[in-house]
Amino acid sequence: MTRLMQKAIAELTKLPEDQQETMAQWILDELEDEARWEQAFAASLPQLKKLGDQALKDYQAGRTRELEPDELE
Repeated sequence: MTRLMQKAIAELTKLPEDQQETMAQWILDELEDEARWEQAFAASLPQLKKLGDQALKDYQAGRTRELEPDELE
């Protein structure tokens, strides 16, 4: 465990039990969310590569134009 994690846990142990529970649940939720994001991103890599390859082909073929931010409104 890192020093920073040890410090965070030491500070958490000073909190009342209900706040410790809240913080623990928040940390677990964040870790679960991160795992879901990683899984979703990994699963989308083939599609992202396909889209990137197509965008590059379109650019090389002259089928693209510069984005004008004012056109987005």
